[in-house]
Amino acid sequence: MSASDASLDAALGEPYELTAAQREQFREEGFIHLPHVLSPDALVALEPAITADTIAHDAHAGVPLEDRDTYGRAFIQVGNLWERSPQARRLTFSLRLARIASELLDTRGVRLWHDQSLYKEPSGGFTPWHADQQYWPMASGLCVTAWIPLQAVPLEMGPLAFARGSHRKRIGRDLAISDESEALIRTAVAEHGLREVTEPYAAGDVSFHLGWTLHRAGPNTTPTPRKVHTVIYMDVDMRLAKPKNAAQQLDQTTWTPSTAIGEVMNDPRNPVLYERA
Repeated sequence: MSASDASLDAALGEPYELTAAQREQFREEGFIHLPHVLSPDALVALEPAITADTIAHDAHAGVPLEDRDTYGRAFIQVGNLWERSPQARRLTFSLRLARIASELLDTRGVRLWHDQSLYKEPSGGFTPWHADQQYWPMASGLCVTAWIPLQAVPLEMGPLAFARGSHRKRIGRDLAISDESEALIRTAVAEHGLREVTEPYAAGDVSFHLGWTLHRAGPNTTPTPRKVHTVIYMDVDMRLAKPKNAAQQLDQTTWTPSTAIGEVMNDPRNPVLYERA
């Protein structure tokens, strides 16, 4: 390991001190946007390899945006980069990030569900309203996604927008990401009086949102790709629930193939990333 890699790993392992107010805010609102989680040097070291791997595995390569559906125009999506890229593994396995996730969930630890890149191309379309957990066969709601921009994300680039407190509502929990989810959830969010919160991200900011927190993103109207890495954490004791739909069945097969229904998801693809001493 080079000195620069050792220095990066040390930085990714340093604790980020959450306040009691921040933990309470997360529980009440279902998301939190934290500043200065990663350093500019860390982003510079990590971004090129993650970007190269994302581009190399882009399922839409060569297909014009206008020839794709809404989902395909929203982003390039590549999963389990940690198995291929040492730099992606460093970020996905960051003790600093995993500890934040565990403290926000108030669990004794977290394990990995999976990571993925979500790159919104120049002129890329909006991401429809949805809740992530409708895709995941999990026995509880103790799961959280870290949304990790690899550069600053101004409003014009399509940062995440959250419906504050929506994790406490049962809105859109059976809707896949689609034009239908955008229309139906948008209407329900308004009817329930939920506030939509959209903020730009400075370089190094990271947000965390629960699996049932409703969110979307606007289009990228800039000439620069929106480069984001995400890590999905779950309670270290999370058990596999019986899949409720084809998407959950596919996720079981893909992300935790050796786990039987009712068992703790202790598959090699679901390593423990943080555990309290």
